[in-house]
Amino acid sequence: MRPILMKGHERPLTFLKYNRDGDLLFSCAKDHNPTVWFADNGERLGTYRGHNGAVWCCDVSRDSTRLITGSADQTAKLWNVQTGQQLFTFNFDSPARSVDFSVGDKLAVITTDPFMELTSALHVKRIARDISDQTAESLLVLKGPQGRINRALWGPLNKTIISGGEDAIIRIWDSETGKLLKESDKESGHKKTITSLVRSVDGSHFLTGSLDKSAKLWDTRTLTLIKTYVTERPVNAVAMSPLLDHVVIGGGQDASAVTTTDHRAGKFEAKFFDKILQEEIGGVKGHFGPINALAFNPDGKRLVCKCNILRYYDRFIQVKFLQMHVAIVQLPFPIELPLFACVCYLCSDLRHYLCEFYLCCPLLCISSHLHYLQLYRATTIHEFDFFSYSPISTLVCTVVKSMTICPSFCTAAAPSPLLFAAIVFNLLLLGL
Repeated sequence: MRPILMKGHERPLTFLKYNRDGDLLFSCAKDHNPTVWFADNGERLGTYRGHNGAVWCCDVSRDSTRLITGSADQTAKLWNVQTGQQLFTFNFDSPARSVDFSVGDKLAVITTDPFMELTSALHVKRIARDISDQTAESLLVLKGPQGRINRALWGPLNKTIISGGEDAIIRIWDSETGKLLKESDKESGHKKTITSLVRSVDGSHFLTGSLDKSAKLWDTRTLTLIKTYVTERPVNAVAMSPLLDHVVIGGGQDASAVTTTDHRAGKFEAKFFDKILQEEIGGVKGHFGPINALAFNPDGKRLVCKCNILRYYDRFIQVKFLQMHVAIVQLPFPIELPLFACVCYLCSDLRHYLCEFYLCCPLLCISSHLHYLQLYRATTIHEFDFFSYSPISTLVCTVVKSMTICPSFCTAAAPSPLLFAAIVFNLLLLGL
């Protein structure tokens, strides 16, 4: 399935952010102009003009009314999302690298780079509901390490701030006192610059990516290392699916260091990993430069990758990766007739069966396995959404007395009504 290409920026992109509802996508770039897109079709809705330097990061409020951006022009700005009006400017003595709204949007943390004799710092700002009451005063300023802080996020209940950067150490700070609470262990932690940091939907854990060719999953409260995902390329961006146990890693060798015209030499694909098993389960190819940012839509069915052009994967990701795991859990289907028809799709790269039901009976629940499917009686009723797609190959399931469904291959690219009728007829003969 082809991605949607979204063109609009004149220079390389730096950051991506969805709003909470998932209908708007915000992008930052070195062309000074943050841009908002309509997430469903990639339509460009507008730009926010006012910065005089590269825009490194952005965040949007939970009600999608305000946008905050951090820029190399040594400012962070508040914007009206709908009108593009510049509401307020926070001025600093060095470039603003990272911005993040707190839960409730009453606070924002802004990180600034080391510059001249200044070290990196984290600034906590109050965000006024009425913009006329907004001030530039910092509620708290935390002196950071000598290196740059690439990302900073709020922890659970806004009680902590999590940061990571050039020194490869993750730090957790008390957001009220500024006290350093925890640091990641140097032995188990990253060995090179931390480039990306994202938290889970529930805030219980977060994911980091590093130039040491790995991504790591951490416990938010204890800073305990949970999982490590190893790849063969420097990691510039990471993302976690809000729907499934998927981790996506993007990066690649710097474009200036690739000495061949073959894009595969730079290893620019986005890689999918199973969050629990730490195994690579797939990838998205097609990029001709390092992937610098990734973002999942809050619905978990869409992914945006960026190098110099936004690539918006909708149906491809939904079908080939995301919908697969929805299908392999036990799914009860309501029908009051002792009949059902089941067609299974074999997704070869993921080594799992993908099931779709057309005539479903009341009480049947399918659970999938690598080599067989088993049939169970179910009493719980759930809804199931159908998606149209072309399977890699088709498996026709027949039922035997032992209640085990044994797949047999069919060469048809898509099942036909006659095939369904044949399946139902066979089931009737079996007395189901």
